[in-house]
Amino acid sequence: MESIDDIINNESTRRLYFPVAEDTIYLSHAGVSILPRVAGDALREYATRGERNNQETPEALAMVDDARANAAALIGSQALEVAMLGPTSLGLSLVANGLDWESGDEVIAYADDYPANVYPWKNLESRGVKYVGLQPDMPGVITWELVEAAITPNTRLVALASCHFLSGYRIDIDTIGRNLRERGILFCLDAIQTVGAFPTSVEHVDFLSADSHKWMLGPAAAGIFYVRKSLQKQLNPSLLGAWNVMSPDFVAQDDIRFYVGARRYEPGMLNLPGIVSMNASMKLTLGLGVYAIAARLLELREAILERLRPLGYSLYLDDLDQACPSDASWKSAIVSVTHPTKDLGALYAALGEQGVVVSYRKNRAGTKFIRLSPHFYNTIEELDRVAELMR
Repeated sequence: MESIDDIINNESTRRLYFPVAEDTIYLSHAGVSILPRVAGDALREYATRGERNNQETPEALAMVDDARANAAALIGSQALEVAMLGPTSLGLSLVANGLDWESGDEVIAYADDYPANVYPWKNLESRGVKYVGLQPDMPGVITWELVEAAITPNTRLVALASCHFLSGYRIDIDTIGRNLRERGILFCLDAIQTVGAFPTSVEHVDFLSADSHKWMLGPAAAGIFYVRKSLQKQLNPSLLGAWNVMSPDFVAQDDIRFYVGARRYEPGMLNLPGIVSMNASMKLTLGLGVYAIAARLLELREAILERLRPLGYSLYLDDLDQACPSDASWKSAIVSVTHPTKDLGALYAALGEQGVVVSYRKNRAGTKFIRLSPHFYNTIEELDRVAELMR
């Protein structure tokens, strides 16, 4: 397999791996990613076989096992701790609905996270669980100190995003998780904005959910759901069917016995085409190396800011960025910028007309942003072109 440098320094190779590069500058991977050719090829091959054979072939089921192993390698878990489920909200909801809550339990979360990581926890209020919302001084800047200040003797679980979808702040997963475990508090992670882009370890995490359609470069509604092995009997499956409950010869039994491992959270037919395609993308990511991808993404982040700041654009969390320019521990490839005079809605539309795909977002206060989120295959030449269009 080629390296990242091999891909970005040879345009024909880059377009071979990423056909989108032929006519589009795609900078919206924090939204919905494009598919690399390997993922598209895997989908096409699966569809071709499905035209002439049963979709649930032994080959396809073997691919599911392979995908579990590759997902486990991405997050540092065991394969039996990974269920092949997407979207992200499904995994988070399985955690919220599967724990035996008691009235008075508390959940700590952040109300300005992406809604998928807010509603499952807010909904627990109907079961007597108290929702405790974090209030950071800067959007998405969730630190251990902030979490610690919100903990009470009733805190049962902390639910956070590994990276804020708009400000781009990456939390210190290990420090927060380690401290929570020492206190006997569960830690659930919405990791869709880091898996595939930055090292995301579950060493100190109890539950993790991430769809593949962002930084994993996979298809929509194919994803991974991690449950620590020691907690799988504590987290009750809230969706039941013929896949996760033992039913010999497809005959329903009087007693409900779940399969061993995270398969207990997969109630029915899996998204086989999606998993096959996601697996191809995961292999690409693992082959290139997550650390190499992360380093490239931080280079692209700085390149964007070097070009846009002189044009009057300011970064969400600009004060933090300027105060600690050498601290990359919290930085990501999510670059949300605003401008004091430009009509960003019109600019977003104009960029689209020129074949540049970015995101147009607003925060709770109504401030408008252009969000650029490059992946490793994007080039400096592409960023030069975008900066020229954003003048």
